[in-house]
Amino acid sequence: MTTPKPVPLRTLKVFEAGDISVTSGANFGDAMSFADELILDDVYQISAGAQPETLSLSLITGTERFKVSAETVLGSPGSTVHLDCALTLMAPDGTTFEAMIFVEVEDRMAMAIYFLPLAAVKPKTDYRLVGLSRDDCMKRLAQSASVAFTKGTHITKADGRQVPIEDLAPGDMVLTRNNGPKEVQWVGQDTTRAVGDFAPVLIRQGVMNNSRDLLISPDHRLFVYQRTDKLGAGRKQVMVKARHLVNGDTVMRQEGGFVEYYQLLFNNHYIIYAEGIATESTPVDDRTQAALPEDLGSQHHENSQHSDLELTDAQDERDLARKLKEASAR
Repeated sequence: MTTPKPVPLRTLKVFEAGDISVTSGANFGDAMSFADELILDDVYQISAGAQPETLSLSLITGTERFKVSAETVLGSPGSTVHLDCALTLMAPDGTTFEAMIFVEVEDRMAMAIYFLPLAAVKPKTDYRLVGLSRDDCMKRLAQSASVAFTKGTHITKADGRQVPIEDLAPGDMVLTRNNGPKEVQWVGQDTTRAVGDFAPVLIRQGVMNNSRDLLISPDHRLFVYQRTDKLGAGRKQVMVKARHLVNGDTVMRQEGGFVEYYQLLFNNHYIIYAEGIATESTPVDDRTQAALPEDLGSQHHENSQHSDLELTDAQDERDLARKLKEASAR
């Protein structure tokens, strides 16, 4: 029997269990824990001065377990981590958000517990535990990393027409940048609260040469052809996540209420056009497959060239959107 191999997944910003504890309720004084020890209606606070640290994980293929990667700050490289449960917490203003509990184990003993909030959290603020689930945790984690467009986004079809994404259906032909017309295999739809990792990024009209405002998921990558290498990337073709373009002015996170996301899946990972600019279609890999229908998510996309183009240190750039627009100008 072949031993499952760890494959790259993602880097998470998590709190250690001791950073968050019960300030009111049945488990008063206890630190955050795994599902069997949690009680609904307990109120938690993050300690003053507590900061999230990096937990780098790789998914073990064919399982719902992870290995801690060598690049990690927290955890012991090579140890096993389980995604224990998903929590729903309520903030003082009545809004709710989700969080994930990861448990690091060694010889079947829990060595560490990590808390991953899927929204911004503040120290010394009451968060009431109002929901707990062990079902579909991997799906929810995958959704937070998914590439998605919001309802109303115009996609360029193979005949040049731009149509709202919600009007597309399997079998429709969409224009791709380097591969000509390609057939849509699946159009996914999901409505979620627009908080934290699920809050979309708004790119104002014209900021990236887009013909209208573009509202997409934060990890959605845009493709830019640099006529001049303004960023010193050493290549003309680059891809950058929407979250790295945020400047609080022309590109911003749009939090609050709910957002309706749509995903476009093809037989491979392609560059398509949304509001007139080049963006990626939904990739199928170990980060996203749990959020896709089983018959579609079982076969990974093999087109890795797009990943090779990503500006992985883009978050360190100031006014990145302006520089990329200038770099792509004729």
